[in-house]
Amino acid sequence: ARAAALGLYGYARNLPDGRVEVMAEGDVERIKQLAEALCPPGARCKIAEMSWEEYKGEFKDFEVL
Repeated sequence: ARAAALGLYGYARNLPDGRVEVMAEGDVERIKQLAEALCPPGARCKIAEMSWEEYKGEFKDFEVL
């Protein structure tokens, strides 16, 4: 819901090893806001990797898989 509210497109899914993978398309600043929102205060979170690619228009909405 947070990603959609930020106008982002893509997906989030749980990986077998317990990590969460998020693929998001949209404004860079809004993606940074989403990354901050994914780790609430007091939680132990680590962003293992974040990369930026050319916008492809690959997604039509944001879904949790």
